[in-house]
Amino acid sequence: MAKDTLGLVFFPAFDWMISPGHPERQERLLYTRDQLEEEGLFDCEEIREYRPRLAQLNDLQRVHVGVPNIARLITPAHLTSAGGCLAAADAVMQHEVQRAFALVRPPGHHAMRVVHGIRGFCTVNIEAIMVEYLRSRYNIRKIAVVDTDVHHGDGSQDVFYHDPDTLYISFHQDGRTLYPGTGFPEEAGSPAAWGTNINLPLLPGTGDKGLHRLYDGLIAPILEDFEPELIINSAGQDNHFSDPLASMQVTAQGYARLADKLKADIAVLEGGYSIESALPYVNTGIILAMAGMDYSKVVEPDLRTLRPQDARCDKRVEQLIEASGELYFGRHEQQKRLLEKCGGLWQRRKHIYYDEDGIREEQVESVHYCAHNDCRGYFTIQTAAEGARFGDQSAFIVCLPRGICAKCRQKALDEALREKKTGRWQYVFVQQITDGFIETI
Repeated sequence: MAKDTLGLVFFPAFDWMISPGHPERQERLLYTRDQLEEEGLFDCEEIREYRPRLAQLNDLQRVHVGVPNIARLITPAHLTSAGGCLAAADAVMQHEVQRAFALVRPPGHHAMRVVHGIRGFCTVNIEAIMVEYLRSRYNIRKIAVVDTDVHHGDGSQDVFYHDPDTLYISFHQDGRTLYPGTGFPEEAGSPAAWGTNINLPLLPGTGDKGLHRLYDGLIAPILEDFEPELIINSAGQDNHFSDPLASMQVTAQGYARLADKLKADIAVLEGGYSIESALPYVNTGIILAMAGMDYSKVVEPDLRTLRPQDARCDKRVEQLIEASGELYFGRHEQQKRLLEKCGGLWQRRKHIYYDEDGIREEQVESVHYCAHNDCRGYFTIQTAAEGARFGDQSAFIVCLPRGICAKCRQKALDEALREKKTGRWQYVFVQQITDGFIETI
């Protein structure tokens, strides 16, 4: 294996679109591929290309519960996009390459555990599917997901919110100024996982300076302390100064230097909608950095429109470093306090809007904790959606996480049967996260 070998997986999904002319379209990948071919990078010994493959339904169901079922909500493109991530994971875990970058679409980080339709261009969460695949196939436990998309990855946060073995770090444009309106520091995880969900909302106009100060002063120390077995980069490129959907000021060099520092084992493409002016250059810089090659000459056109970062952005970055550092490094004591306070049951209510489909969903999520240290209990989700593509629908879902003890498993199944007997729900599901089996009660 060549030093710093990088595996690349491309899947532009020619047969899938939300609508003609939509910003999330195949050209996002095609311009990048043209740039790589023009630079001759596919001829370099440091870079090896892999074909995507189809993910299986159980791969998706380790993460998602679709209502009425996930198979009716997806297309083959979703299976291939997720499968491209799994192919990248296999290449790294089987030591064929040192790192891998899955440049695939449709994207995924806005897709939550429960799926009624498309939100934020996403139906299934391709990074989360890959994380659970890595755990099932390769027995990986501790994983860090660093989300560099300009939009808060509310779907990834939702999936990992109760999991202390997944460190989710998202820096993004402040949710008060951008979709999906979430991603604030107090969204830190449920009690047993509190402090492993790190949100870093940046002010519009933050550029390379702020991004790298945040990484060096906060993200790097947190990663060093957490000691993940693998680092996943949810690699959105829409913090770029030319992106039409956001207001940040990051450059291709800023992204490449970040990739060089992060040294993610696997990167997965997320957003980025400056199709000609940014994506070919940003992706090329990231690819060169991940492959251990010189990226210093990667420069996008029209740097004249780049604005300098102002003092307000500097101040926000310093505030985040201080406050989020205290949050993370004090998490164990806070977890104990929160668990004692909740008395074995923790709940949250969520109002979720599917912007692509116009679906409005109400959820109540309940986590039932176990007294045994090696069992995390189970959680339930009550969901009701108005305007779903198959009509208004409701479901009660029991989720059985990895390592659940026999007593908690039986309590969970008993609760599912009780809810079935009430007749309140169109569907009652049991999700077994370990094997991706969804049982309809």
